[in-house]
Amino acid sequence: MSNTYKSAGVDKEEGYKTVDKIKSAVAETHNENVLNNLGSFGAFYQIAGYKNPVLVSGTDGVGTKLKVALDSKKYDSIGVDCFAMCANDILCHGAKPLFFLDYLACGKLDSEIAAEIVMGMVKACKDNNCALIGGETAEMPGMYKPGDYDVAGFCVGIVEKDQIIDGSKIKVGDKVLALPSSGFHSNGFSLVRKIFPDFNEEFEGKPLYETLLVPTRLYYQPIHKLLEEVKVAGIAHITGGGIIENIPRIIPENLCAKIDASKIKIPSVMLELEKRGNIDRMEMYGTFNMGVGMVVVIDEKHAEKVMDLLDDAYEIGEIVENSEKIILM
Repeated sequence: MSNTYKSAGVDKEEGYKTVDKIKSAVAETHNENVLNNLGSFGAFYQIAGYKNPVLVSGTDGVGTKLKVALDSKKYDSIGVDCFAMCANDILCHGAKPLFFLDYLACGKLDSEIAAEIVMGMVKACKDNNCALIGGETAEMPGMYKPGDYDVAGFCVGIVEKDQIIDGSKIKVGDKVLALPSSGFHSNGFSLVRKIFPDFNEEFEGKPLYETLLVPTRLYYQPIHKLLEEVKVAGIAHITGGGIIENIPRIIPENLCAKIDASKIKIPSVMLELEKRGNIDRMEMYGTFNMGVGMVVVIDEKHAEKVMDLLDDAYEIGEIVENSEKIILM
């Protein structure tokens, strides 16, 4: 019997089935700027309506949160996570997402699982007025075991050059405001899985995996609502490295974000993880978002207005003179 690609572990037909399951939903994310008829090896997106546009790009994955999803057989939220981790990053510079591409790798493709993951991306793209214009599915037996998947994404956004937010305008006296996270988002799951090995255990009246798999919050709507009303000096997406590593990324030299930790609203699941794992509080702040998914630095005179506009935003600190970049008190 002659060898075939399928005998080597790659089933092209399953890939075709995946495309069939998602193509109509993906098309619903497109707008007049998506030029699908120009070619099949690349995705085309035309830019219109900007005077001096700057493209802002970001790429990320969901880490080992994917393991929780696979073990729990719940795949619908992972696509949202993948999009959110990319789109929230470019949002920190004031960019609006234009288009998104995904990459899905596995040992043996299951079109049902793959389609469910991509449908999460479709939902997130729609919520952010973003087009899902391309992607790649790679079936790689020998690299991944059957049942293993990895997911990554790539987002391109746009901002007028004179409206780029980079933290350079942050000054002494500015207020640091927190926008709550929806949970762990997609960071720190290697430690989460070590402390919580049983995803089916009951936590607050439901299986733990339901809490762990709450998708990463999408901040496009509240942040752009804010940008239409006030000048924002800096935005930080709190991802890997937690509050301790991410806030300093936007703080200018010789300035410091002085954070009052007592004001931070820490989710109960993170407190349970800390207690059960006997984890030092500073280790928690350097690994997880601790309930703060995004930080906004704003002029003191605008702080009350911002908290009125975004009813879940709250103050956690201020900018002071100091070379340490961040002080957590």
